[in-house]
Amino acid sequence: MPADLLSRYQPLPRILFADDFDHGLHGWCELIGNHDGDLNKVRRVMADLRPPQLSNATFFDIGTHGSLGGTYSMKLATRARPGHMSQAIKRATSRGDGLVRVECYFTYKAEQLFDPAPDWDGNVDPSEANFGDFTISNDICEGDDGRRYHIALRYENTDRHGALVQRWMYKTSVQPSTKMVRSGMVAPNLDYHVVSEDDWRPVPGGRQPLCYNEIPTKINWHYLRWDFDTRLRRSVELQVNDRVLPLHEIPVPVYDHPYKALNRLMNFCFDVRTRKPVRNFLFLDSVVASFAGP
Repeated sequence: MPADLLSRYQPLPRILFADDFDHGLHGWCELIGNHDGDLNKVRRVMADLRPPQLSNATFFDIGTHGSLGGTYSMKLATRARPGHMSQAIKRATSRGDGLVRVECYFTYKAEQLFDPAPDWDGNVDPSEANFGDFTISNDICEGDDGRRYHIALRYENTDRHGALVQRWMYKTSVQPSTKMVRSGMVAPNLDYHVVSEDDWRPVPGGRQPLCYNEIPTKINWHYLRWDFDTRLRRSVELQVNDRVLPLHEIPVPVYDHPYKALNRLMNFCFDVRTRKPVRNFLFLDSVVASFAGP
């Protein structure tokens, strides 16, 4: 770990991990759904989430961009198919209950298209509306008593109609599990995180246009800090650049049935989703998770 990595962040007393992607993927991998050895049984929504890649952010016009603090970042890339999502997950367990902090530097882009843009004014680029959304989330299970939940915060750049909305969202239903779908508790879902695509609500005061910087090949890094409390089963606060959003009052859906073999589960996830037939990208320069507890 480079000596200056933590100086970019504000970690809590105990470092859970500090991942600089100049040194590999550090256990971040593709999420795949549950199966019994037959991959045809993986649910469609989870069958093609694409693995994370190490990227030096090379573009056709400038060459190699690099990352904020080195050469490589972790890149998530969708397919050029409306609704397609790419997700990276880091699987861990918790050493106790309390406040957890996730920090990263990120940037996002839609792929460069080479069709003429008749309404281009030299400043605002139409490609900004080709980016869908990205989400940071977790998967927490306290033990075999079944208290399991996912907290998810989504930056919705465009809505399902293609309108530029640029706002933070929270979910109001649990993430359907393979157990729920196979038992008929819910129908197969189209949005990985929720039962219905309508199960998202705006975070109060959460509209936040971010720096897209005009064209798809200019990337600018944004700071993100997310605090959640496993003792309270709640989000606490989200900071992105200078904007701080209190999240204490936002409800977190909890499963009403038990899950076995997940004792002290604490997974960390990032994903990116496209709304249009254009590839979307999420780049993470580094990720630090820390804990205020035993």
